[in-house]
Amino acid sequence: MPKGIPRDQSVQHAILHRFQIIDGNVSRIIDMVKHGEYCIDIIHQTMAVESALKKVNQLILKNHMETCVAAEIKKGNTDEVIAEVMRVMEKK
Repeated sequence: MPKGIPRDQSVQHAILHRFQIIDGNVSRIIDMVKHGEYCIDIIHQTMAVESALKKVNQLILKNHMETCVAAEIKKGNTDEVIAEVMRVMEKK
C-alpha cells in the first residue's frame, strides 16, 4: 500500500482547514479549564471537537478510498486494502 497521502490541493486545503478549526477549539477548551468555566460549557466544546474530528476522519477516509484503495484494487490487492480499512473501522 502506498504510504503517502495523495490528494488534490482542494482536499488538502479542506483537511488542513478543519484541523486548524479543531486546534482553535482545543485552545479555547484549555483556556476554559484554566479559568474554571462551567463544566457543561466545557463538555459542549469537547463534544464539538469530537464531531469535528469525526468529520475530518470521514474526509480523509473518503480521499483514501478514492485514491489509495482504488489504485490498490486495480493492482489486484483487494484483500489487503479491505483488511486495512476494516482494521480502521474496528477501532471506532
